[in-house]
Amino acid sequence: MSLLSYRRVRKSFGTRAVLDSIDLEVQRGEVITLIGASGSGKSTLLRCTNLLEPIDDGEIWFDGVDISEPGLPPDPVRRRIGMVFQSFNLFPHMTVLENVILAPRKVLGRSKGEAVERAMAMLGRFGLAEKATDYPDRCSGGQQQRVAIVRALQMDPEVMLLDEITSALDPELVGEVLEVVRDLRGQGMTMLLATHEMSFAREISDQVCFLKGGRILEQGPPEQMFTMPAQQETRDFLARVIASGRL
Repeated sequence: MSLLSYRRVRKSFGTRAVLDSIDLEVQRGEVITLIGASGSGKSTLLRCTNLLEPIDDGEIWFDGVDISEPGLPPDPVRRRIGMVFQSFNLFPHMTVLENVILAPRKVLGRSKGEAVERAMAMLGRFGLAEKATDYPDRCSGGQQQRVAIVRALQMDPEVMLLDEITSALDPELVGEVLEVVRDLRGQGMTMLLATHEMSFAREISDQVCFLKGGRILEQGPPEQMFTMPAQQETRDFLARVIASGRL
């Protein structure tokens, strides 16, 4: 059974269909990358998965439960499905460590000692231990994004949703964030990510989905998608990516 299953998922904003009959299966430990132009529905699909947006029709199943059922409490789902955004969303009045331990203490009920111990171990793993007492504005963009990832991981999620996590970064900072994602893949984390980093998508993905107009027009292993895409729309998109020097 798939860990995540999307069945005929639809979502509109006003008269504009943002997701149009999405069908997708995500297996445990799999990395699925969503590619496509801005406005194709990638971010909306991630937000619907985390129950930040309700869907209009269809179903989203997670670990055998229809989490899109109206009235379902979102917090238990969000404890198991972590999400990292393109904007870091760190609390500016809290130190890095305070940002990281807040949710485990408030939501999971961990003691301060346990939360600090676990947080420092993970900050150290991602090269951030020396930033623990700094405030976010004393960290680079890449460091802030790594802190945001660590914060999400402190909830021990089963799935990570990564929404264009490098798009707000200067080019020289992108690599350090992508290295964290490589590390998560190596640990077997199930991930669904939207990205414009095509080379990285080709390297890290088990499956790549090309979205256009709210639909998955094509899906397949990265080598197939990037070398022999079946759909003309996919070929046109990748040609534009190559022309811009991003693949």
